[in-house]
Amino acid sequence: MKLVKHLLDSKGRHIVSVVPDSTVLEAIKLMADKAIGSLIVMDDDELLGIVTERDYARKVIIKGRSSQTTRVSEIMTTNVFTTTSTKSVNDCMSLMTEKRIRHLPVLEDNRVIGVISIGDLVQAIISDQKEEIEQLENYISGM
Repeated sequence: MKLVKHLLDSKGRHIVSVVPDSTVLEAIKLMADKAIGSLIVMDDDELLGIVTERDYARKVIIKGRSSQTTRVSEIMTTNVFTTTSTKSVNDCMSLMTEKRIRHLPVLEDNRVIGVISIGDLVQAIISDQKEEIEQLENYISGM
């Protein structure tokens, strides 16, 4: 069973973040440039929240607010669900499914050390299943 630390080892521990005073437009441009769906909102090393494309759609576009003047702090989610590097992929998948979220910051000693997405988890589960199938095929064929 894969752990979060295995995912971070393979995908990297790069964190893309913004400060709470950033404009929503700056945040959306950064997400587009990095081809990601969320940004961690931080003040130095302190996790303050997370801002996602979903936040943008629901709290800016639908409400007719301006991306150029609205601050990230006004739309970010502050009740952030997190995980640790020692949690299993299955534990994270359960949490993300139950809470209906797509991104989980990974904390170690109250510091953000990475972010995993639902896509990362699905990829890891598919990889594990392929390995298991290969092992079963080898067992059945007597190799």
